[in-house]
Amino acid sequence: MHWIDYLIVIVSIFVAIGMGLFFARRQKDTNTYFAAGGRIPAWAVGMSIFATLISSVTFLAYPGAAYADNWILLVQGLMVPIVLVALIGVIVPLFRKVIRLSTYEYFERRFGLFARLYSSLAFTLGHFSKSGTVFFLVSMALATFLNVDIYYIVLILGLTIIILTLLGGMEAIVWMDVVQGGLLIGGGLICVALLLFLPEGGPAEVMHIASENNKIGFGPYDWDFTQLTFIVMVLNGIFYALQKYGTDQTIVQRYLAARNDKEAKKAAFIGVFMSVPIWALFMFIGTCLFSYYHGAGAPPLPQDIKADEVFPYFIAHELPVGIRGLIIAALAAAAISSLDSDLNCISAIALQDYYVRFKPQCTDRQQLRFGRWMVVIAGLGALGVACLYISWGGEGVLGALFSLYAIFSAGIVGIFLLGLFSRRANKQGLYVGIAVAVLFTAYAVLTSTKVDIDGDGTKAILLDLGEWNFQQHKYMLGVYSHLIVLVVGYLASFLFKTPLADKNLTIYGYLENKRLSSTNQSI
Repeated sequence: MHWIDYLIVIVSIFVAIGMGLFFARRQKDTNTYFAAGGRIPAWAVGMSIFATLISSVTFLAYPGAAYADNWILLVQGLMVPIVLVALIGVIVPLFRKVIRLSTYEYFERRFGLFARLYSSLAFTLGHFSKSGTVFFLVSMALATFLNVDIYYIVLILGLTIIILTLLGGMEAIVWMDVVQGGLLIGGGLICVALLLFLPEGGPAEVMHIASENNKIGFGPYDWDFTQLTFIVMVLNGIFYALQKYGTDQTIVQRYLAARNDKEAKKAAFIGVFMSVPIWALFMFIGTCLFSYYHGAGAPPLPQDIKADEVFPYFIAHELPVGIRGLIIAALAAAAISSLDSDLNCISAIALQDYYVRFKPQCTDRQQLRFGRWMVVIAGLGALGVACLYISWGGEGVLGALFSLYAIFSAGIVGIFLLGLFSRRANKQGLYVGIAVAVLFTAYAVLTSTKVDIDGDGTKAILLDLGEWNFQQHKYMLGVYSHLIVLVVGYLASFLFKTPLADKNLTIYGYLENKRLSSTNQSI
């Protein structure tokens, strides 16, 4: 690392802190702090959605996956625009009309308090564990690049994100995401340009080697749920899109930051239609890396290098001074743009779903103070998880804890779909569906997850039932849990006699309003 590279990375950190300081003076109420006062233009909100979706894990994992295999992981992202086009016109006005801040307020209005607490806790635990994981992965990469102890990286990166989020609120997050998103795009394009023209023979040779080795494709196309196949990724992608745009606080909260429904819809489309090409760009980087290191005159790779280590190795050994610093800054930016959103949204959930829900008479000033404290607590907690990962390598007790999280957060998309598409569905039927989904997920996770409980390097299945173990690919687990809640919850609702739900909380209210609007316009 040259001093210029270090300088670029340091400047990017100070820009993030400066952004928090710049917007700090505006953060005087909860509406501004958590939803930017609803005054952010659509293009900026869309850029923020994009930066949130493209995390540092994408930066590192997608090139590694494409280098090792092909583009099958991109299938998940390709499903997002399809789902979005079908439902975003319903989802955005619904949330902007029904909720104040928390996505899960809708769940309570539709199915009662338990549904709200269950879904909000699932979001919190999921993003809390994800934050720690991202901290760990990006800190490990940065520590290697910068030749700095990983604990220092965790501390510096964590404090930067906490300061940005604590002081600047959602406004600072959105505008910093705009900067970070641009840095991420620029870094990716530079890497592709270098990888296309560095090898002998240029782009034509790169594509020839990739084609010969079947590196550009989405197969296997077998109808097989036990392996990572095209159909598994299609199903997983559909539910991923529904989860992100219909139940994920980090995305829904950005709908509220837009000026109106039309701007919010536009922002959602901008975010998605920027994300898909960038996902493809980083998959293509992995393909180019394979061609680069397998072409004529290619520099040798270390014998024991793993696929997801090839891109960091290329950055460290092949990029020129300055460009290397820019790419590393982009990697740090990708982490910041995901983690600042997580901290703000976890704080918003704690405030709306717990503090305000059970202390409704509290003042806005008290709410703001509580929200700020939650940002700090969530940030320090994520730092703690990252440190545990460093100590334990993500295995053992930590792996078992995250398996338990997967069990008790089952079926969130099923709850959303049940509430949106059925007026007949009631909370009693939903609770039956959730119970069945939790039991099924417990069985599937416990009989398919291997962890090193004793710390001796030997992994064992948590609950080994032999031939009765869950055998299908892990990506199918989420699909099944959502479907169980949807189907069992709907059928069980017929066992309980309750009035039909308010149609304005379902798609039918949206369709009726749209029909009435069209009738009035024609008159």
